[in-house]
Amino acid sequence: MKNALYQELTERKKLGRKSFAVLIDPDKVNSSSIEQLASLSVAANVDYLFVGGSLVIADNLDECIQQLKASCNIPVILFPGAPSQVSKYADALLYLSLISGRNPELLIGQHVISAPFVRQSGLEIMPTGYMVIDGGAPTTVSYISNASPIPSDKNDIAMCTAMAGEMLGMKLIYMDAGSGAKKPISEGMIERVAKHIEAPLIVGGGITDPEKAYRNGKAGADVIVIGNAIEKDLSLIKEMSDAIHSVPVSL
Repeated sequence: MKNALYQELTERKKLGRKSFAVLIDPDKVNSSSIEQLASLSVAANVDYLFVGGSLVIADNLDECIQQLKASCNIPVILFPGAPSQVSKYADALLYLSLISGRNPELLIGQHVISAPFVRQSGLEIMPTGYMVIDGGAPTTVSYISNASPIPSDKNDIAMCTAMAGEMLGMKLIYMDAGSGAKKPISEGMIERVAKHIEAPLIVGGGITDPEKAYRNGKAGADVIVIGNAIEKDLSLIKEMSDAIHSVPVSL
């Protein structure tokens, strides 16, 4: 099974290098905006392009990824909200298990259904413990998942959840406040989780300015994911990238 991108993520973590991922929702882009996003991402030294969403309506996932791949060499990683959001044209797949909730369908049920197709896709599969954190407002992910998020002030619950996910074999831990969150995940929670796991830690949701992105990286996030803020203002790509990549190396 391929593991080149996973090895890259773990190596970057060992070196203390922070990564910036731009999240692209296929429902919110078209041919011209994809080309512009790819061009700006290359110029800003974006590390990864995450593609997906909690509710993908348009049937253009393959086309979106193919155009991204034709426009740049940045790795494209699927961030699926459903088993149908799998494309063989991507480089890797975050195989998400919702470890923060108690919905068995998103813990293992949908994986049983999707496993043969996922294996056939030839994608690099990265088992990911997905943790939804309360971002101060109902989000699409919390509604679709039918699961309560971890309260934003319960750092120990988040820590124990991440530890359990890692010990169960998850290769990555992804903490998400959700698209459009009113408040991002606190640095205190990020730091608490980061200190107790060895897996690369991905953090996203509600990050709207470079200062917050920088603080997330300094608190221990290895990959900072930004989507909504960039959808509203493409010029933020460069500012966010500069901020994330300026986090001092701490081994």
